[in-house]
Amino acid sequence: MIPSVLYAPAPGWTTDTDVVVIGSGIAGLVAALRCRSRGRVLLVTKALLDAGSTRWAQGGIAAALAPDDSPEEHLADTLTAGVGLCDVDAVRALVTEGPDAVRDLIGLGAAFDRSNGGEIALTREGGHHRRRIAHAGGDATGAEISRALLAALKDSGVEVIEHALVLDLLKDGAGRAAGITLHVMGEGQPCGVGAVRARAVVLATGGLGQVFSATTNPEVSTGDGVALALRAGAEVADLEFVQFHPTVLWLGEDARGQQPLISEAVRGEGAHIVDHAGERFMLGRHDLAELAPRDVVAKGIMNRMRETGASHMLLEGRHLGAAMWENRFPTILAACRHHGIDPVTEPIPVVPAAHYASGGVRTDLHGRTTVPGLYACGEVACTGVHGANRLASNSLLEGLVFAARIATVLEEDLAAPSLRPPPEPDRDLDGQQMEAGVPVGAGLVGGEARGEIQRIMTSCAGVLRGADGLARAARELDGLGQDARAEPGVEAWEATNLHTVASAIVAAAGRRAETRGSHWREDFPERADGTWRGHLVTRLVGNDLTTRYEPLEGRRS
Repeated sequence: MIPSVLYAPAPGWTTDTDVVVIGSGIAGLVAALRCRSRGRVLLVTKALLDAGSTRWAQGGIAAALAPDDSPEEHLADTLTAGVGLCDVDAVRALVTEGPDAVRDLIGLGAAFDRSNGGEIALTREGGHHRRRIAHAGGDATGAEISRALLAALKDSGVEVIEHALVLDLLKDGAGRAAGITLHVMGEGQPCGVGAVRARAVVLATGGLGQVFSATTNPEVSTGDGVALALRAGAEVADLEFVQFHPTVLWLGEDARGQQPLISEAVRGEGAHIVDHAGERFMLGRHDLAELAPRDVVAKGIMNRMRETGASHMLLEGRHLGAAMWENRFPTILAACRHHGIDPVTEPIPVVPAAHYASGGVRTDLHGRTTVPGLYACGEVACTGVHGANRLASNSLLEGLVFAARIATVLEEDLAAPSLRPPPEPDRDLDGQQMEAGVPVGAGLVGGEARGEIQRIMTSCAGVLRGADGLARAARELDGLGQDARAEPGVEAWEATNLHTVASAIVAAAGRRAETRGSHWREDFPERADGTWRGHLVTRLVGNDLTTRYEPLEGRRS
């Protein structure tokens, strides 16, 4: 059973605004700044303003900024990585609007690394045929972008509530988004469960990596936005395509939680992936070898681990020299040395780990979801840009471009004649059928189930998937849902969101009987364009997830 609402106390406080933005990564910050001219904006974030995934982004932001590059070439590389499921119009918007969006970011004060001639220094990453990745602080691009946007936010007039976990969407009588309920934790003000009444809601909550045992995502990435959207009746798409980054620092068989990422940019500067005999096994598997798209490299590593019985592979970068490591990759160097590995003198042990959700809440080209008044951008959204596998460093660009696109249509959408005043929030759940003291359809999974959900997903729905494992995952997750009777609280709300998202991923992965992009079915090892060149669209109907197949039509390619 999937809850249709998160069981929670009635809101003890209420505030009004025009636009509420949920999330403070690049997508949320840009959306808040750009929407400010449309009225009052309230930014709600789960922890501190700079605690999301953006600040962990090492590699950079991709855009056709070099004289010998073009948006068309960037488009071609993106479509190749997406393995036939990208929305061409969405990709074209990304690559054509991307260069100016990066220049606007520079105008806000973001300082990218420069060459000796003063031009923006560009590097390569997997899947790119050109050097088009702009970076900052060597390997601290996300931190610099976050710093610049937060500085711009200070004098913008945007109100902020930190330490706030969003719960559910409020709707008006016409079914339009009319605000949110949320719980403000500990140091946040105001405190406890409350409600924000708003004329538009923008989801920018980031990813869902914490659904797996080991991930590059921070602890706050528990799929809250996707789960909220499902409960609100919105469509989500392509959830089976969870990208596993091929080079994450291996910390042992029992490593759990957020793991250190070894950026693809290290390979872009010349590092090689080798096995324990020193062989570059990616040579001959793809024309770009170690710089192939991420799904290809992750599969190559997993296959070599199987062939040799090894627990991990190695990233060989000793030949890059101390100066390159110290100046270009200081953050990665420090992280490796913290864990007892010195890349200057020894190879880095690496394995794939859960990294990025290519799917998410389904939107149009301007961030509109299938629920009027609800918008989504960044990793929580499925804009159609990534298809079955995200091209390296397109994520920051997507957040930048599509957050701005939401702002361009918001004024028109807010003026729609069908818009009704938001209702007074009512979350006490009075009048609902009760069972064991909990409203039917609102049961919460206990916080203690979080580790069990992660175990199920890692063992049955990770890099390698098969029918038997996915069926077992579905049964075990369903069992957790049937026993959901936990008391309301942050741990239970997060675990319930993880359970909802995990169930949706497994449902889609079990249905897609092929291998495509980051979805790797051992029992269906080939791509099946004749029967599976389309999208799996999931909704919550009552307390059950329904997934339908939608063949590609029109612009989607």
